[in-house]
Amino acid sequence: MVDFISGKRWAIGLVSALVVTWGFMDGASHAQTDPRSQLRIDFDKAAKGKTVAWVPITMGTPIDQIWTAVMQSHFDKYGIKFIVRDPNFDSNAQLQAVTSLINEKPDVLIVQNINVSLLARELKRAMENGIYVIQVNMMSNQPSDAYVGVDNVDSGRLIAKDIVAQCGGGKSSGKVAIVQGEATSAGSLDQLKGAMEVFAADKSIKVVSTQAANWDANKANEITATVLRQHPDLCATYGHWGIMQQGAAQAVKAAGLQGKVKVYASSDGPRSDCEMVEQGLFYKVLSYRADIQGMQIADAVLTLLQSGEKPGAKRLTLLSNNFWVTGPAERHYCYDLSLTQ
Repeated sequence: MVDFISGKRWAIGLVSALVVTWGFMDGASHAQTDPRSQLRIDFDKAAKGKTVAWVPITMGTPIDQIWTAVMQSHFDKYGIKFIVRDPNFDSNAQLQAVTSLINEKPDVLIVQNINVSLLARELKRAMENGIYVIQVNMMSNQPSDAYVGVDNVDSGRLIAKDIVAQCGGGKSSGKVAIVQGEATSAGSLDQLKGAMEVFAADKSIKVVSTQAANWDANKANEITATVLRQHPDLCATYGHWGIMQQGAAQAVKAAGLQGKVKVYASSDGPRSDCEMVEQGLFYKVLSYRADIQGMQIADAVLTLLQSGEKPGAKRLTLLSNNFWVTGPAERHYCYDLSLTQ
């Protein structure tokens, strides 16, 4: 009788142990086969603990500050280490920063190119060394794993078409001045290409000045003041970056031509550009919302980390939308940097 009871207890214990063991095995199996649970497991495996390095042109402008703030918030959330190197508009410092980072071997390198040639060789070397490369808003001559930003050629066309509608066909002198950023940057080269395609098709448009202000509002002011003295009947001035073109707008105002000379700008969407429109200093700006671009950059990073592709194997393009800002009704197409601080 004792042996029977002991045997029964042993059997019950064995069954209980099997049930518990099966429960653990079933739970583990469920985690592996449940697609909703597996999504986050795979995501964390691809992203958590990775390192992303970011080299802008400068951290002294709203566009780079908003990009950085948005990226930081995303990467902190997902356990990604984020390194920022600020060359402060110095091309040699930017090249040195990229070279140094390649040797440190982050998982992803993000750059904003000063011009089309400076970083080309190093970006190629980065990919050859197993680093994903993302270029933001201004491409170099070297393609990379991803480009995130505006289609600058298309932006040039859109602004030029509006200028033609306002200044062409005998409505005015047809005279237009273009204020470029850095003459060898993709942002300037491509916007100029798109605009000149449109202007060349309308004989009533005369481009009387195309000069580089190197993204400097003071330089844009000086250039525009000189152009206005030479061409007081200027119909429009078009700048390749809103903050720089604010200097041109002030030159137009100082010449007593506000409301007569139409001031256009391609804009990353800082609040100050919207305010310039509302004050009548800008006629129109074409905004591409840099804060949204920051989200696109973070998405590109996460996409590449999860892709399983070898760096340099494919090309990913995430284009930003353009939005016309003509008055207070379009204030939502500009961002407030203060909200990120």
